[in-house]
Amino acid sequence: MLKIKNNGFTQHYFFSSKKSSAGFTLLELLVAMGIFSLVILAATWIFISGLRYNTIIWDQLQGQTDGRRAVKEIMDIVRKAEESSIGSYSIVSAEDNELILYANVDADSYREKVRFWLDDTTLKRGITKPSGDPLGYSGAEDVVEISHYVVNIAEAVPLFEYYDETYTGSETALITPADVASLRIVKVQLEIEKDPDKTPIPLHVESVASVRNLKTN
Repeated sequence: MLKIKNNGFTQHYFFSSKKSSAGFTLLELLVAMGIFSLVILAATWIFISGLRYNTIIWDQLQGQTDGRRAVKEIMDIVRKAEESSIGSYSIVSAEDNELILYANVDADSYREKVRFWLDDTTLKRGITKPSGDPLGYSGAEDVVEISHYVVNIAEAVPLFEYYDETYTGSETALITPADVASLRIVKVQLEIEKDPDKTPIPLHVESVASVRNLKTN
């Protein structure tokens, strides 16, 4: 209460310490701003995390698609491997991370020399067409990349495994380099991982195919 004398009269003024129903104290305003900031930070973190997880999922799906496409291409060519156009045996060499064979992979009647191999983390395919007179396979090799982020070498997983005619699914693979005369079945397996820091384990894609022209039963 405030007393003021004016011309002999005393006037009394009263001030209420309570805030109005529509107002905020400074402390309440600071608390509200703090809560709002926390909500914004949480929402931003959730949004960024969602984008990161979506990217990981997309990379895995893309890797799976690329891996399956590469495996299918290899298996299709393995199945139709046959004697070369100059009479060489259908399988040239069979190692852990490289397979060389002959197969007709285009529209002509000649059999091309096809090589699949792992170059660090890139799976490549090379094709050499027969040419010259006399016919031979000394020409330039046409090389393309058919799959990326293949981590078989880092994971100590062979790209190829080979089996003989007794294969039923549980046998031990042939020792590499495999004896091509005994080889009847080829297994290809890809371990794909774009970013080891974001995925717990590599994506595994595999398939098994028999060389049709070498089947004995």
